Amino acid sequence: MTDKTPPGDRIAKVLARAGVASRREAERMIEAGRVTVNGKAIDSPALNVTAKDRITVDGKPLAEPEKPRLWLYHKPAGLVTTERDEKGRKTVFDALPEGMPRVMSVGRLDLNSEGLLLLTNDGEIKRRMELPSTGWLRRYRVRVRGYPTDDTLKPLRDGITVDRITYQPMIITLDRQQGGNAWLTVSIREGKNREIRRAMEAVDLTVNRLLRLSYGPFQLGDLKPGAVEEVRSRVFRDQLGLDAEFKPNPTPKPRRNVRRTPRGKR
Repeated sequence: MTDKTPPGDRIAKVLARAGVASRREAERMIEAGRVTVNGKAIDSPALNVTAKDRITVDGKPLAEPEKPRLWLYHKPAGLVTTERDEKGRKTVFDALPEGMPRVMSVGRLDLNSEGLLLLTNDGEIKRRMELPSTGWLRRYRVRVRGYPTDDTLKPLRDGITVDRITYQPMIITLDRQQGGNAWLTVSIREGKNREIRRAMEAVDLTVNRLLRLSYGPFQLGDLKPGAVEEVRSRVFRDQLGLDAEFKPNPTPKPRRNVRRTPRGKR
């Protein structure tokens, strides 16, 4: 006899859907005793909850989840992609335009990197878009100091291991040499921490500018540095296949039989 699955969803998933944090961060909040369910603090995410349960985070009732939303943001260089920085540096979230709701970044761009950063109000969307299983290419415009050739770039195109970290094969185009610098277009699928910079250093190339052009189907286009643009709901729902999970099909209303007046007899 098999045990029945408790009704509802895992508490961390519910917190993520409400935009509190990513699922992993929500689990840490639970373990720290910051979440209560029906008046009792919980310390394990192994709990299913339903709409009938009363949930609080840091003593505040959990808000109703908003519809999932996604924004394109042109991150300038010099901002860190964290909510708080222990060194007091300015963050992406400090620089967002007024009126933006609470959002999370999909992945990160390091301090000196710039270009497309995706933002969402939904922790489940963040988690899904960051999964390696999506297989989405991240495309970058990269300037390096040096004179790369096809032989130089071959180890990166084949896949390289640096300091025991293995990077998947990169798609690299040598666009042009400009004095002592070269411009490359680089596409990767995983986006590990400082992946392009570390891989380039391994073949004696120093990255001095890195601009992300796209993340999967989402493009930077002509978005200006510091600007934010919301992606139409239909577009990102289609790209992520969200309709079945997040948007139930409404029951169609019966159409009234309206008798139209023929033209010329009005």
